Parts: sequence; C-alpha cells; structure tokens
Amino acid sequence: MKLVTGNSNLTLAKKIADYADVNLSKCDVKRFADKEIFVEMHENVRGEDVFVIQSTSFPVNDNLMELLIIIDTLRRASAKRITAVIPYFGYARQDRKPGPRTPITSKLVANMIDKAGADRVLTMDLHAGQIQGFFDIPTDNLFAAPALTSNIKNKINDNSPIIVSPDVGGVVRARIIASRIGTDLAIVDKRREKAGDSEVMNIIGDVTGRTCFIIDDIVDSAGTLCNASDALLKKGAKEVYAYVTHAVLSGEAVKRVNQSSLEKLVVTDTIEESNLVKKSDKVEVISISSLLGEAIKRIADEKSVSSLFD
Repeated sequence: MKLVTGNSNLTLAKKIADYADVNLSKCDVKRFADKEIFVEMHENVRGEDVFVIQSTSFPVNDNLMELLIIIDTLRRASAKRITAVIPYFGYARQDRKPGPRTPITSKLVANMIDKAGADRVLTMDLHAGQIQGFFDIPTDNLFAAPALTSNIKNKINDNSPIIVSPDVGGVVRARIIASRIGTDLAIVDKRREKAGDSEVMNIIGDVTGRTCFIIDDIVDSAGTLCNASDALLKKGAKEVYAYVTHAVLSGEAVKRVNQSSLEKLVVTDTIEESNLVKKSDKVEVISISSLLGEAIKRIADEKSVSSLFD
C-alpha cells in the first residue's frame, strides 16, 4: 500500500506512517502565484492501494481542495483503490437544514469526495452519525473512545468520577465512555442563542463532590465547555476535566480555556497543534495515530475494522 498526505497535518501523517511501517510517498502539493493548488506524484501508484491522509481543518477550503486534487491525481495515475483518510471531517456541523434556504454542506462535501474518485472514506468521530449515509462509497467512522478512556482512567484518583455530556445531543457519545469506565452519567441542559454562543441552564444528575469529565466531539470557541465547567462547580463538583476529539479551537478559544475553571482540556491530534496549544499548560494532546494506523492496515489487508472497538 501507499500513504500520501497533504499539508493539513504532517505530524499525524508521519506518526501513522511510522506505525504502519510504510514511508510516506513522495508527493508535491504546491501553490501557484494566485494560490491555485498543484499536485504531482513522484512515485508510481499504478495498481496500488493508496491512502490519502488529510484533515479538512483550518484553512478548511484550502485543505479540502488539496484532498480533492490529490484524489484526482491518484485516479488519473491509475491507483487501484483510493481511501480518503480524513481524521477531522470539516463541514460536519452542517448536516441538516436548521432553517429555510440553508445548505446541507456535509452532503455536498461527501459528493465532492466521491466524484473526485475516492473509493472509500476513513474518518473519526463524525459530528453526526448519519453523515456516513451521505457517502455513496464505504465509510468507516472510527471512535476516539478507547484513547480517551485510557487517559481518563489515569486521571481518576478516587472512587467518584462522573461522565458529563455538554448537551442532550452528545449523550450517546458520553454514555459509551461512562460504560467503559463503569460510572454514572450527567447532562448539561443548555440553551444556544446563536452559533458559537451558549448559556448553561441546568445540570441533570448529582455531581456533588465528584470529579467531572466532560465528553464532546468538537471544541471550537470553547464557550460551551467553559460555561459547563463553571455550572458543574457551582453544583458542587470537586474538579472538572474536558475530553474532546477534534480541537478546532478558533479565535480566542485557547485563551478562554487558559482562563477557565477547567483543570485540563484533553484533545486528540486529528487537527495539527497550533503554537498556542503547544504553549498552553491547560491543553493536553494525545495521539490517535496508532488507531488510524491499525485501521489503515486492516483495510489494506481486508480485515475487520469494527473489531477494533470490541
């Protein structure tokens, strides 16, 4: 098999290649003077099983176009099978029509990846499970739960941990972690007035004297997590940690986390770490390269991927 990467997350791509014991294929992804993207493969991929590693994180549109053009390049170079490995799938939050005359952009992006020539998609912790159905090609949605659970267990120093969902929509995700740890579940009931802004209303569940672990898939502005942490502490929680798969952390998010009541924000490396994240004492990054690398090896060997989570 061959591994190819764009520019979105070179660090993760190299870790995946090390785990899979495969060198990253030589590929130039350049820009013309007007910022058009140009891709050129420097290795023969004819008849090869090729995996393209590219998160569609900031700058989202540039990274998405890199992915599409790399896929097209490989298709025209006669690759046997092309798997788009998208650790963070951008536009996933636009998975339905929240109002009249609005797009379903995640479906549009799925169509673009399909039409570009991908034969399969491998991604992680989609914002909504139904996005798998937006693709007309096989799609594997991995879960960061094993890596997050392992890290949470290392931070439990008493017998009173509790898993917290930051909203009703994330209950299923939080329940999976709670069942792995064997503890209770609480829910933050919040009202969102507009995108990127939230107001915590109530805590469902008893968190008094307990260590709270908030579980979510995406942290963007970090407003929800910081508000939830304050609300939990007001309800008597002993301390609060947040565990999130995709660290978008746009704008003043890292500063907000640094000034928050959170003990620690733990994220995975599906998105390349920014300098602000690297400098923050409150943000901890754990790698999911081994999970993605193992999934890639199993797909190449035609073995079960779902058994990773048994």
